[in-house]
Amino acid sequence: MFGLRFAKFQPSDYVMKIKNGKIVKEGVGLSFYYYEPTTSVVVVPVSSIDVPFMFEEITSDYQTVTVQGQVTYRIIDYRQTTSILNYTYNLKKNRYLSDDPEKLSQRVIHIVQVLMKQRIEQLPLREAIQSGESLVRQISAQIQSNPELQKLGIEIMGLSILAILPNKETMRALEAQAREQILRSADEALYERRNASIEQERKVRENELNTEIAVETKKRQIRETQLEAERSVKIKQNEMEEEQLRFDTELEERKSQLIELTVANDKAQADARAYEMSAVMQSLEGVQPHVLQAMASMGMKPDQLIAMAFQGIAENAGRIGQLNISPDLLQGLLHEQNGQAGRGGRER
Repeated sequence: MFGLRFAKFQPSDYVMKIKNGKIVKEGVGLSFYYYEPTTSVVVVPVSSIDVPFMFEEITSDYQTVTVQGQVTYRIIDYRQTTSILNYTYNLKKNRYLSDDPEKLSQRVIHIVQVLMKQRIEQLPLREAIQSGESLVRQISAQIQSNPELQKLGIEIMGLSILAILPNKETMRALEAQAREQILRSADEALYERRNASIEQERKVRENELNTEIAVETKKRQIRETQLEAERSVKIKQNEMEEEQLRFDTELEERKSQLIELTVANDKAQADARAYEMSAVMQSLEGVQPHVLQAMASMGMKPDQLIAMAFQGIAENAGRIGQLNISPDLLQGLLHEQNGQAGRGGRER
């Protein structure tokens, strides 16, 4: 009654009670009585404010892209903000007296859009589509030091870009190009696999050929070694045969020399015997035959003498009438002959 009223605010509101142009009370979530004809109330939100945005930009290759995202901010200097914007609150109608609170969000989006435009204009379409994270980092660093935001007394808490999309025709063209690139890559991969398989087969075949060459080379070396060994054996055999031939030749030469010496000796002996016989015969030329016979019988054994006697008897058998030989004489001769034979065996 009489214009005196009571007001109560939430903890998410920063309230300034102004009377006669001066702030008489301020704080978060206040409650107080006020006199309506002379009191004004300014209400500033304390919590953060999320503002989505979507705008179109042109890339460096003159392609249109749509940028979708969201910016989050909050008011940190309430007096600075209310000195620029009108946050006077109508307690009867529970709304602001002006649309400045809504314009604040638009101002923030405009600042973000200006910074986004500067970056996207420097990028071609393909890079712009894939530059979401880099744009967020770059713009976030710039927006924190933006003088206009500092004058408004607000702080940017977060910036996110949800998508950067070209128009439908460009998207289809990029999809077709990417599809062709993928198919081309698949074909190239198939060709590379085939080439790799062919190359691998070639390497395997080369290894097989190299192995065969190595085996044949080793066989040739083994055969050459065998031939060299056989050659060495042949050379050794030839040397041994030559040495045997030389030995045999020397032996035959020695035998020939020995034979010549033997022949010479035999000839000398024969000459000596012939000379001896000639001398004996010359000395016996005048001797009577019966004397020679008597000389020949000298030193003979009795049986030999008896045999010579029998030979003489046999030669004069025509002049002998009758000859008697006693058995005692024959037994004596036989006995003596057997005794000589026994002695001869014992002597042997």
